[in-house]
Amino acid sequence: MLELRNVSKVDSGLTHIDDVSLKLEPGTLNVLLGPTLAGKTTLMRLMAGLDRSTGGSVWMDGADVTGVPVQKRSVAMVYQQFINYPAMTVFENIASPLRVAGFDKNTIDEKVHGAAELLYLTPHLKRTPLELSGGQQQRTALARAMVKEARLVLLDEPLANLDYKLREELRAELPRIFAASGAIFVYATTEPSEALLLGGNTATLSKGRLTQFGPTIDVFRRPVDLVTAQTFSDPPLNTVAAVKAGEVFVLDANVQVPVPESRMRAPDGNYTLGFQPHHLSLTPREPGAVSVKASVSVTEITGSESFVHLEFAGHRWVMLEEGIHRLEVDQIVDVFIDTRHMLIFDPAGGCVESQESQAA
Repeated sequence: MLELRNVSKVDSGLTHIDDVSLKLEPGTLNVLLGPTLAGKTTLMRLMAGLDRSTGGSVWMDGADVTGVPVQKRSVAMVYQQFINYPAMTVFENIASPLRVAGFDKNTIDEKVHGAAELLYLTPHLKRTPLELSGGQQQRTALARAMVKEARLVLLDEPLANLDYKLREELRAELPRIFAASGAIFVYATTEPSEALLLGGNTATLSKGRLTQFGPTIDVFRRPVDLVTAQTFSDPPLNTVAAVKAGEVFVLDANVQVPVPESRMRAPDGNYTLGFQPHHLSLTPREPGAVSVKASVSVTEITGSESFVHLEFAGHRWVMLEEGIHRLEVDQIVDVFIDTRHMLIFDPAGGCVESQESQAA
C-alpha cells in the first residue's frame, strides 16, 4: 500500500500540494484528474521520491519512505515527454532496468520480447529511438516501465502524443497489464473522458488540493462539491444561480425548477444548480422536463454529435446532442433540462446530498 499522510509541498512561498492524504492499494488503477497546474506531476514526484515533501510523510507497505531516494524504491515512471537512451537500440532501452537488476540473458530476452509484442515494437527492436516515430518512442518508454515490474508505476499523461487508435488500445490494455502485476498504478490526466474510460479510482485535484477520491464512476456521478464537479466535466459543467422557495428553485428569467423530493428538507435560500452537457436537449427526455429559452452562440458538429453553445440569462452553457443539428447564430431555441440528474450546491460550494445519502 502507498499512503500519503498530510503531504504538502511549498516552494518559494508557493503551495503546490496542500495537505493531501491518500491511500492506494496494490493491484489498483488510480487516476489523478485535474487541469494543468493542479499539482498532478508534483504529487507523483513526491510519491516516487524524486522530490521531498515540506510537510507530512509518504509510506510504502507500512514503512516511512519520505526521505528515501527514488533509486532505492521500486518505482517506474513514464512522462508525456518520453525519455529514452538515444545511443541504445529499442531492445537495450527496454532491457536496461533488467540488466541493472541483474536478470539473466534468457529472462531479459523473454521479458523484452513479451513487452515489445504487446506494444507493437517487435519489428523495431534493432533500431535506435531516433529512427522511430514519436508514438513508437513513447511505446518504448512504456515497455521499459512494464518490464521493470515495479511496485509503484506512475504514468504522467503518457498517451498524449500517440495516435487515436493506439491510444484507445492502450487505454484498454494498461489497467489489465499493471493490475495483473499487483503494482499500484497511478495515471495522471487532464481529460475527464480519459478517467472515465480507464475506470478504477479517481482522485480529483484543484490548486494542489485533493477534493475527492473514490471509484471513478462514483466521483463523476456524486461529486462532493462544485469544484470536483467542474474538474470532472468536459465540456464545462453548466451552472446557474437559483433561489429555493419551498418546492421550487427560481432561476433567472423567472424559470422555476421543481425541487427533487429527496432535497425537500434543504433550507430555503441561495443555491447553484449544475447540469452536465448531455443533460440538456432540444427535446424533452422526461415527463415534465423544464424548458428554458436560450440563444445559440455557435454549434460544433463532430460527426455523430453536436455541441451547441448557448447563452441563458447571461450564463454560458454547452449542450451535447446526438446527431447533426445545424442551428443559426443568435437563434432562440427551447432547451430542456433533465432535472433527474441535477446537481445542487449550497453557497459554500458543497453538494447538497439526498435524504437517502444522509441516512446511509
